[in-house]
Amino acid sequence: MSVIVPSGGASVMSSRREPPDSLDFFPTAPWGTRAFVRHVLPRLSPHAIATAWDPCCGEGHMAEVLREAIPEIHASDVFDYGRGYPVADFLDPATVIRTDVEAIIFNPPFNVAVDFVLRALDLAPIVACLCRTAWNEGAERYARLFRHRPPTLFAPYVERLPMHRGRWEPNGTTATAYAWFCWSRLVDPLPILHIPPGQRHALTRPDDAARFGAPSAAPLLTAAE
Repeated sequence: MSVIVPSGGASVMSSRREPPDSLDFFPTAPWGTRAFVRHVLPRLSPHAIATAWDPCCGEGHMAEVLREAIPEIHASDVFDYGRGYPVADFLDPATVIRTDVEAIIFNPPFNVAVDFVLRALDLAPIVACLCRTAWNEGAERYARLFRHRPPTLFAPYVERLPMHRGRWEPNGTTATAYAWFCWSRLVDPLPILHIPPGQRHALTRPDDAARFGAPSAAPLLTAAE
């Protein structure tokens, strides 16, 4: 399967549904991705990134925002969320996947985040994984990934980045801290970069709720048919 996103962006109004077995779908707030593009991505390459791929794109919350700044965005997911993105299992060795992108950028299911990073590192010179800051912890993750392949850049959000299961809440709050774990073959290791406060206010756009939100009257989750 060729992982190629249809040309042009489309509305990703959330349907607030998940696959029956739940794929740990926590959409990224648009301002969070814009903060990454503004503060983090430029540190990972000496030149502007022209191609990137989100291999666990869900309904497109991150991919469509990346498209605002990166000329060529490809996106796919193991589940069909009905948004027109190719269906492909990034972790299946039999899946034909892209090897021609400069960066692989994603918000993966937490329990397979290491697997996503390890595969992505073999495919692209830049890998950026959005995950809970607590992902730094754990002997197994250290043994499988961090001991031998430490991140080039660790970039936590100073203000909290709210993420909710199955939908994006424009006014959501959270007690969970998130950060970008980034690897780059193009630059030397970098000191911790704190994504400064004020990004939510500065980078939320007036049309974000219409593009990425969900009607408040919709049920929290409805079973996928």
